[in-house]
Amino acid sequence: MSTREIERALAAAVAAAGIAAMVWWPADSVAPAEPEPDEIALEEPAPGDAVEPEPEEEPADEAEPEPLTEPEPDEVPPAEPLLDDAGIAFSWMPAGDLAEDSGTGQLLQINYAPGMRFPIEAGQAYANSQVYGYGGYLGPAGGQCNAANYAYSWRDNFCETRGYGTPMCPTGHGHQGQDIRPASCNDGVHQALASADGTITSIGSYSVRLMSDDGVRYTYLHLDKPSLQVAVGDHVTRGQPIGFVSNEFGDTATTIHLHFEIKMAVETGGGIQNTSVPPYLALVDSYQRLLEGEED
Repeated sequence: MSTREIERALAAAVAAAGIAAMVWWPADSVAPAEPEPDEIALEEPAPGDAVEPEPEEEPADEAEPEPLTEPEPDEVPPAEPLLDDAGIAFSWMPAGDLAEDSGTGQLLQINYAPGMRFPIEAGQAYANSQVYGYGGYLGPAGGQCNAANYAYSWRDNFCETRGYGTPMCPTGHGHQGQDIRPASCNDGVHQALASADGTITSIGSYSVRLMSDDGVRYTYLHLDKPSLQVAVGDHVTRGQPIGFVSNEFGDTATTIHLHFEIKMAVETGGGIQNTSVPPYLALVDSYQRLLEGEED
């Protein structure tokens, strides 16, 4: 073989070896080109790559809860006592609480005439029984002017034992009204007033009846008849003078007091009846308003 032929054979062998090296050399053994600094970016992790978790923040120390305590109740100041015109504190017994051994009271706590005017002018009066009180024929020994009759507390006497048919009382009989003594044991000096706007419908030997414009009848017993300030048919306004508290009782005298009644149509357990109803709580309410200065 000539020298030229030998050189050609060697050149072909070198070329073949270079091609084989390109085919079988691992691609990742070639160092990648460094990216330009501005082009560097965070790469998303490939699926399945383990990612180191972010460290959890340590929770802040929680303050110890304050122990639960019951709230202090608001103090309710005691109600100021209502003082009458003499500066004496007013007090009253519950409805139906009668004088001892005087009967069985009606315990229903109902004001049958809210808003009525107290039937005596001055803010000093004493609701109690004239029959079972001092000077009464069933009361303790002593005269009607005994100081015990002119002192608080007030006491209901609508259902005390009497002979009048009264379906609003547990026994079916009672007094039908409330006795009220005026400020002092003086006849004919303490003014009785109209409890509501209405018309004077009758005047008897010792009674005056006032029918209110809304159909409630108020009866005043034992007013001094010669000095009455109204006549049958007169229309009166609430608070208008009617007469003076006395001991008038026809041919015989009674104690100095006002017997006051309220009559209206009510359910009595046997149907609707026009009957006397307990006036006690209406009197308590109207007296309190009088002492509070709500009346002229």
